[in-house]
Amino acid sequence: MRMICTCHIVPKDVLERLAGDKKLSAELRRGAADSARVTDGMRTLRTQNGELTRLAQASGAHLVELAAAPKVTVYDCKHSQTLPGMPVPGAKTSTDATAKRCFAETTGVAKFYQAVFGRNSIDNAGMTMMSSIHFGKGYNNAMWNGTQMVYGDGDGKLFVDFTKGDDVIGHELTHGVTQHSLQLAYSGDAGGLNESMSDCFGSMFRQWSAKQDAKAADWLIGADIMGPTAKAKGFKALRNMAKPDDKAALAPQPTKYSQVTPGMDPHYSSGPPNLAFCTACLTLGGKSWERIGQVWYAALTTSGAQPHMTMPQFAARTRQLATQKYPAQAAVAAAVDAGWKKVGL
Repeated sequence: MRMICTCHIVPKDVLERLAGDKKLSAELRRGAADSARVTDGMRTLRTQNGELTRLAQASGAHLVELAAAPKVTVYDCKHSQTLPGMPVPGAKTSTDATAKRCFAETTGVAKFYQAVFGRNSIDNAGMTMMSSIHFGKGYNNAMWNGTQMVYGDGDGKLFVDFTKGDDVIGHELTHGVTQHSLQLAYSGDAGGLNESMSDCFGSMFRQWSAKQDAKAADWLIGADIMGPTAKAKGFKALRNMAKPDDKAALAPQPTKYSQVTPGMDPHYSSGPPNLAFCTACLTLGGKSWERIGQVWYAALTTSGAQPHMTMPQFAARTRQLATQKYPAQAAVAAAVDAGWKKVGL
């Protein structure tokens, strides 16, 4: 049975844990619980959209280019849960800071994928990149729902406006890229790889935007969406790719492949491949997207649909591609190898 892709940045169990934290106010606990339920309720839609993508690719319909470059559109839900909401005219210069930021960062992701990997939008065929902002009241999440992005404003205390995280936006849009390439399922090793692809490319986008090399990057996911109450409790981010078991992360992860267990939430089983990627980038040095990122992108996009790919298979594929793409640069293959060995693969 195919597992449903939840494809949201904050794991459901984190929201449920916050909902049960009696040190938080009743209002914050209720908001976290509501966010968990709403996120759960989006699952059927995502599953259907993913299935449509699989059918389209099987028939070859995805080979038609819609546009030479993607159009970026922004809609305002006005704190309702009605999608897509009302169109935001002139989002690029909107007086609504969230709309303006959403447009700018989504455009940035499109430019990142085009400039760095030669990819034309999420589907590599010019698909419109559509986003809905101000979803729900104090909604503590952001997600790719199979056709578009959805952003909550956060409750202002545990989480702030989710469009403030450029890595969050890169992460969620990459779920769309995975949907239109490797089509990784959301269970077992494939589920962990699915989430890891989004963390890797979300982090690369953040570094690319800041013109950072691997050693200057913080390798945190979601640092910019943490609210003051979460920070006061000692949390600095959702995840730490350089140290997956970091206790200052809201969702600490295993660091070794041997620690991944059956049924583990992909937000946690993504820890080992995250660390492998980060270690490879730090070992090689330079900019993450220039060589290691190219290997990861090729592994994501050149194998066709592999919904049940395992982590050892993905590791073997990246080792192979590192040698093929950079035959005269043995340091690239050595760095990739060091990354996987770090996590026991």
